[in-house]
Amino acid sequence: MTVKIIYKDNCCNIDWDEIPKILSAAGMSYSDPEVHKKAFNNSYITVFAFYNENLIGFGRAISDGVYQAAIYDLAILPEYQGKGVGRELLKKITDTIPNCNYILYAAPGKEGFYEKSNFRKMRTAMALFNNAEEKREKGFIE
Repeated sequence: MTVKIIYKDNCCNIDWDEIPKILSAAGMSYSDPEVHKKAFNNSYITVFAFYNENLIGFGRAISDGVYQAAIYDLAILPEYQGKGVGRELLKKITDTIPNCNYILYAAPGKEGFYEKSNFRKMRTAMALFNNAEEKREKGFIE
């Protein structure tokens, strides 16, 4: 059975309470719904995936629109992972600003997903987190 997913590239009519639920289900960090609403609304591109009018995944990127972009919050409900939804969200984001260099945080253990789309681990990336100890415990930093 083929799953018919509808993709939407704007923040209109999003149930922001669903964003932290999906991030949590995907094993990712999350905040208050209003924080996510502000982050998505301030992003260069947002993409949301729906199945039967239910939000099942999303992603966003911040960018200068010319040569640098960062992808954040790419998350899909676990029951829809492995069905091409994440790959399509990623493609829609990168196709929007095709000549950019992209960076992103991969959830520990999910690096292989991004490698399939030609993302590579960086040797020189550095991070300054407000919650450094939590990020260290989750495997994001040394």
